[in-house]
Amino acid sequence: MTWSEVWPLLWPATKETLTMTAVATAFTAVLGTLLGVLLVLTERGGLLPVPPLNKLLGFVVNVGRSLPFLILMVAIIPFTKLITGTSLGNTAAIVPLTVGAIPFFARMVEIALREVDPGVIHAARAMGATRREIVGKVLLREARPGLVSGLTVTVIAVIGYTAMAGTVGGGGLGYLAISYGYERFETKVMVATVVLLVAIVLAVQLVGDLLARRLNHK
Repeated sequence: MTWSEVWPLLWPATKETLTMTAVATAFTAVLGTLLGVLLVLTERGGLLPVPPLNKLLGFVVNVGRSLPFLILMVAIIPFTKLITGTSLGNTAAIVPLTVGAIPFFARMVEIALREVDPGVIHAARAMGATRREIVGKVLLREARPGLVSGLTVTVIAVIGYTAMAGTVGGGGLGYLAISYGYERFETKVMVATVVLLVAIVLAVQLVGDLLARRLNHK
């Protein structure tokens, strides 16, 4: 296979990888943030202490983080089919990508929120702020640099997950690398997909670092 034959394969696969990553990240950012906030609020001494619920949420997060992505993807095939109607393709891959990334990002959110100065929270409570105001205007606002850094790491993890999803027909650059680079021994395809994945990861890391630094200086 010549390079002129490789290039037409790369753009559709790259677009699929970027689409899967973007959609999964959007769902993960929302649901992971909610789960991370609940972990902080419901802990003993939190704004809404419910220790049994906190332990349950912590257990769910720990289980979700401990499962290798390939096993998780296979294990939730019935759920994926229920949501998308199929277990193959980039649309179906978004479901396990999201399910796998939510617990990971939730822990990142929890860590970022714990780093907020307790004095700021106490001051807000003394001024009569409600729990919702403390969460939205104090916790999440003060934790923005950490949240952005956590989301950056999560996006990079999701990109890695998309490559693994390609091994079972998930589409994207991972599928291209497996179906052409590995099964057909097309070295050019393998090299091109690796270079593109590295470039995407480096770009995400660069943007995430710049945004985190900018928020940290405000």
